[in-house]
Amino acid sequence: MVEYDFNGQVAFVTGAARGQGRSHAVAYAENGADVVVTDICEDVETSDYPLSSREDLEKTAELVEEEGQEALVIEMDVRDDAEVQAAVEKAVDHFGHIDILANNAGIWNLDFLHEMSEEKWDEMIDIDLKGVWLPSKYVAQHMVERGEGGKIVSTASTAGHGASYRGGHYTAAKHGVVGLTRSLAIELGEYGINVNCVSPTGIDSPMTRMLIEEHGQDSIDELEEYTGKWNVMDEGPVEPRDVSEAYLWLSSDAARYVTGSALPVDAGLMAK
Repeated sequence: MVEYDFNGQVAFVTGAARGQGRSHAVAYAENGADVVVTDICEDVETSDYPLSSREDLEKTAELVEEEGQEALVIEMDVRDDAEVQAAVEKAVDHFGHIDILANNAGIWNLDFLHEMSEEKWDEMIDIDLKGVWLPSKYVAQHMVERGEGGKIVSTASTAGHGASYRGGHYTAAKHGVVGLTRSLAIELGEYGINVNCVSPTGIDSPMTRMLIEEHGQDSIDELEEYTGKWNVMDEGPVEPRDVSEAYLWLSSDAARYVTGSALPVDAGLMAK
């Protein structure tokens, strides 16, 4: 693992209770950052699998503290303007500043676009796209006012660069994340704020495993076989930590002139 120096910095992570979000929070802590860990900690109407709990979020905080860093736990719905604004204000009041925003919160489910309910469409767009814009809005306001730059990194997807079967609402949201990233980058560049996103392939995470189990697509039981259909590199499924490494690099001074980019962590999927 490459080591970075985030000593004295604060990372604000959404969807931090488990999976990729937990991995990102711990990775920042391993490299010296204090971490604001946020999650909704309740289910949403259209999810095909249970979302995280308060206990999951507390566990992430515990893992951050085991690295010798401070964790601030905040329950927050990324769809709710007032909740997001209050969470950012609480983090700034507590730590004095936010240096890194990691927009990780998101859901994934499957349906045909011509059969999908309006509720399922709206909830996907609200969480996976609006839920990136709102934290970016309020953290960017703080970063601009503070005048010391900052880093915003969001989770897009390989689905944000093409099409997907039975996932058109997810694909639309992730295309939106890529476009939002690029637009924020050109608006915030003059303030020294880098804005990028990461586009993972299928990740071995609780969300992926539960969704595959729920739908049983093609009678596939093993995640390795499922993701093997997508990826070029046959070394097992991509792990949350692989995505965290991209987050760390994009949040570091090593990527100081990287902005407006969508970095694939896809084991070659988009090269096909």
